[in-house]
Amino acid sequence: MLERVETIMKQLVDEVGYSEVSKLFNTLSGGKRLRAKLIFKIASTHKDAPLLGAIVELIHAASLLHDDVIDDAALRRGKASVNATEGSKTAIMLGDILYSKGFSSLVAFDKEIAQTIANSVTALSKGEMMDVAMAESFNDDAQSYLEMLYFKTATLIEAAAKSAALLEGKDADSYALYGKNLGLSFQIIDDILDIVSDEATLGKPALNDYVEGKCTLPYIYLYHDLQDSDKQKLKSLHKKSLSEDDSLWIKSKMKKHKSIERSFSLARKLSDEAVSCVDDIELKEIIETMMKRTF
Repeated sequence: MLERVETIMKQLVDEVGYSEVSKLFNTLSGGKRLRAKLIFKIASTHKDAPLLGAIVELIHAASLLHDDVIDDAALRRGKASVNATEGSKTAIMLGDILYSKGFSSLVAFDKEIAQTIANSVTALSKGEMMDVAMAESFNDDAQSYLEMLYFKTATLIEAAAKSAALLEGKDADSYALYGKNLGLSFQIIDDILDIVSDEATLGKPALNDYVEGKCTLPYIYLYHDLQDSDKQKLKSLHKKSLSEDDSLWIKSKMKKHKSIERSFSLARKLSDEAVSCVDDIELKEIIETMMKRTF
């Protein structure tokens, strides 16, 4: 079924009628297609599930193009990003085209489904702004960070699950909660992997989030456990290139105070809540696969 999504995505992009757009789109790495997988699992018998999955994945691809420009990222999934190879202007315009094509294709669906997806993109954009603002200074507020994660990452996954449930006539609220918690857990695990994985696995330098100014949960938890002098040291390293000694210091302190374990425990709690609200073995497997990513 995911092959069908890929085919429809390419068809929608080709409908734009500009070969440069099609060429650039074909260079993008597809990734896990988590949102499309969710739609198929929830609305497996519905004829429009592949189109809905393709639209949501186009929107997700657009958000990543813009995200890479905002972060000045040279890599995306281990490959050179579009902004690195073609420039930020081209990356932004390609993202705009994918967004607008996704939105125009939503007219094929009922109003509630279209509105659910459209509202999530507004929330996603708000989350991007919150993320940029939050990175300007050291943030030690876990609740503010989780709120930003919800808007930036979880909202589109939540919308995909809810829309699929609406398509199939299932309990939309239960599936929306599943999608929301899956999205939050997914990002928390990503935050952990940024710290504990090596560069070859990540496709970018380890601890890169902190260098970019992002105070993810492990850093927030660590900060509140440190003595005053160590708190100041941690803050002094924020948005700075880290030496090997700096990286080792951060990791040793996280090990001592179990910052990674605490972050994983929250992801586990959110995942368990997600599983409890839907009676579906395959959706449980998606959660467990996500939770067991190597770290």
